Amino acid sequence: MNIKQATMRDLKTVMALLRDGRDQLAERGIDQWQGDYPNEQHVQEDIEKGFSYLVRSDDQQTVGTVAIVPAPDPVYDHINGHWLMETDQFVAIHRVAIHSDHAGKGYASKLFTAIIKYLAANYPHIESIRLSTNENNLAMQHVAIKSGFQKVGTMAGAYRPEELSYVYEYLIKHN
Repeated sequence: MNIKQATMRDLKTVMALLRDGRDQLAERGIDQWQGDYPNEQHVQEDIEKGFSYLVRSDDQQTVGTVAIVPAPDPVYDHINGHWLMETDQFVAIHRVAIHSDHAGKGYASKLFTAIIKYLAANYPHIESIRLSTNENNLAMQHVAIKSGFQKVGTMAGAYRPEELSYVYEYLIKHN
């Protein structure tokens, strides 16, 4: 499992992966991503800023996408809870999607492991990884906890007024 920075040539692939992720959430009755988020403008901005990545299996097949956004990230300015570490040296994981053709094969867990290793090896100044997910997205909550993230709080209305998100943090250990 590895991650590769997306380019504008990958825009349609990233959008297709996110649409598939949106459909998977809807099939499970989860309201996350059911509006205008994420949209093509978000993805274009992610790619232009170097935040968008393709997730590749060991045989180099594209199985998913993720955005890794460096601080500051205003989404996390007001959480109901406390960070494990007060730092501006963090990245936030957004827009995680593993294509339904590859669901149930452990790719989400492998992705989180790959992100942690990638950041620890290439960004020694990063101290923390943050993420949030819809209160009903039990699969993402499970993957976060399984990957060593700790739940640190909640956010109300970060993406839509009626939405409650759970917030997680992982502290990076540099060797």
